[in-house]
Amino acid sequence: MKKKRSLTFVEKMHKFYLAGLKDSPPPNRMKNNMDGIPTIEQRVEQIMGIIKNNRESKGKMIYFVMYDIESNKVRTQIVKYLIKKGCVRVQKSIFIANTDRKVYDEIKNDLKEVQECYENKDSILLIPVSTDEVRAMKLIGENIDFDLVLKNRNTLFF
Repeated sequence: MKKKRSLTFVEKMHKFYLAGLKDSPPPNRMKNNMDGIPTIEQRVEQIMGIIKNNRESKGKMIYFVMYDIESNKVRTQIVKYLIKKGCVRVQKSIFIANTDRKVYDEIKNDLKEVQECYENKDSILLIPVSTDEVRAMKLIGENIDFDLVLKNRNTLFF
């Protein structure tokens, strides 16, 4: 008996399109479903882990993946794909990753193919950043001081 070959992410997404993605109802942007997103403290901890691991791992790169995707079906599948590839969710439509360049290129190519397989007005950004740029991040709106978390304390002498 032949073993069935697993579909790639791009092949699955193409099947979604063929199954009627085009006629999906418009997304309900008013819904604020935060299920599956860790607390802000957990997300900061994950970011800190990425920064620390990047210093120890040669050949890895840090990058953000950000998207604005209309279709709930496509968005859900992309979220699952990014998590499977080792990306960490920072906000609802923003992920950060610390992977080999090969994985970055694979994500970039797969998302580009998915983007091209159906008519849409979606946008996906992959933004490489340095460890220093991540360390310089400031969080506005929550009671977390990145300087404190990163231990970037300045001492003043009088």
